[in-house]
Amino acid sequence: MARTNPVQFVQQVRSEVSKVVWPTRREVLLTTVMVFIMAALTAIFFALVDLGIRSGLQAVLGLFG
Repeated sequence: MARTNPVQFVQQVRSEVSKVVWPTRREVLLTTVMVFIMAALTAIFFALVDLGIRSGLQAVLGLFG
């Protein structure tokens, strides 16, 4: 791999950073809200699954205990 001098490196970095499309404040807010909603839905789902497994296990152990 060819080595570039520091000045060329900085120029290349600046040109690449200028190509980045930064999200708007609205996009960041919507994405953040969506992440929190999905995290809450996932937590509720796993809480219900845990409750179902616990109830089922208690029922099975109640039959044999």
